[in-house]
Amino acid sequence: MTKLALAFQEFDAYNQKDPHTLIWSGLSYPQEYFLALKLYEWVLKLNPHASEELLLASRSQHIGRWEIPRESYPNGREAYLKWRKDLALFHADKASAIMKRVGYSDEQIARVKQILLKQKLKVDADVQTMENALCLVFLEFQYEDFHPKYSSEKIVNILRKSLLKMDSHGHQFALTLNFSDQGLHYINEALNSIKQDR
Repeated sequence: MTKLALAFQEFDAYNQKDPHTLIWSGLSYPQEYFLALKLYEWVLKLNPHASEELLLASRSQHIGRWEIPRESYPNGREAYLKWRKDLALFHADKASAIMKRVGYSDEQIARVKQILLKQKLKVDADVQTMENALCLVFLEFQYEDFHPKYSSEKIVNILRKSLLKMDSHGHQFALTLNFSDQGLHYINEALNSIKQDR
């Protein structure tokens, strides 16, 4: 097996331990395993010639996410941001250890960590592709279950922040997805608010 195949095998085996499940098209999957596969697929749709490091990052972006639950941190924005930062470092360390075990160089491992930690967003093309793919996975597989739980103002604000992190290439793909009438309405509101600010 190639190093890439071995790394994927280990990433997938780790994520298959996720106790949380996601139901899609009537089938149940370990949540982070399913989302990692879909993130990888979106990266390839966005960039069919993606580098090996970007592919590795896509398959391990949220590896073991369930091991540091949001509830283990206090409420509030500051604690939320700390949780997000700690999670990103945790994912990068997990992915790095697996890559080292299957024989990747320190240089390749460092590059994957840069992508996982989303350094130089809007400047680094691989990091931008990853951000686009993350937003598209959310929009395609999680958004319709997510938006009815919150006020319209909060949803539009969340969408606005996500869409601002994407570029026009990502936006083009986002608008091809199937949304409910209400879901599409919120997305258009968020896009319009971005246009008004420009």
